[in-house]
Amino acid sequence: MHEDAVVRITGLVKRYGTKTAVDGLDLTARAGITAVLGPNGAGKTTTVETCEGYRKPDSGTVRVLGLDPVRQAEALRPRIGVMLQSGGVYSGARADEMLRHMAKLHAHPLDVDALMERLGLGSCGRTTYRRLSGGQQQRLALALAVVGRPELVFLDEPTAGLDPQARRATWDLVRELRADGVGVILTTHHMDEAEQLADDVAIIDAGKVIAQGSPEELCKGGAENTLRFSGRPGLDVASLLKALPPQTLAAELTPGSYRVTGAVDPQLLATVTSWCAQHGVMPDRISVERHTLEDVFLELTGKELRG
Repeated sequence: MHEDAVVRITGLVKRYGTKTAVDGLDLTARAGITAVLGPNGAGKTTTVETCEGYRKPDSGTVRVLGLDPVRQAEALRPRIGVMLQSGGVYSGARADEMLRHMAKLHAHPLDVDALMERLGLGSCGRTTYRRLSGGQQQRLALALAVVGRPELVFLDEPTAGLDPQARRATWDLVRELRADGVGVILTTHHMDEAEQLADDVAIIDAGKVIAQGSPEELCKGGAENTLRFSGRPGLDVASLLKALPPQTLAAELTPGSYRVTGAVDPQLLATVTSWCAQHGVMPDRISVERHTLEDVFLELTGKELRG
């Protein structure tokens, strides 16, 4: 095992009755931030829960910080942080009580008051969990995961439901964890979050890792040959294709969002704008851009990434 590998999974299989959720999955996550992406039902949640020790593999091996998360759970648990969802929290406890209790379980915790202020929880320390807003509950779950200064933290949708300011504060905290040498395994439905934060991205579909690499590595293919424009949904893409040169592709990725790939040059740009004019289309925007992580995800899985 590489010294900087915080998670190594080999041939992981996990079934629920007749359904195979994870099907021979291989994944290595090294120091830094690893984003795990996948459509709903792809097996990413089962994979992460197996790393956390909540699921026992049917076959294959899982090592987290070099330890078996099931057989060596007692040794591993103090070294990792897990972002629990509402099912793992006592709803009658106060926010500050929960965080101070968690801090006392660790030898060198973060300063509780400073962490609460940092995450915008300073005014609701005496509020019970059930009375916190959804965004406050989410930020408290993040605080509980990191207060013990873990070596590795698992963050499940850490910015779901947060307003832009809280989302940016969360991003800053995650970056600081990385700077402090903490490994981060991040699941998210926000492509921009993965692109902004991740050193490495693993895309899971049908129970397997189908692609892994840095966002730059995953996006570099065809990056310089992509033209995008937006307009009304349901434009006649077949008609556009007829106007374009051979070996050029055009598709409506999501309603109203169009992509043209091929030899993107001034002539192609002129052809697209001319076609739009002929069909009464006023593009909201038109640009020559690099491949995005969302493009790669759609091409690999054929699915949008949505919560």
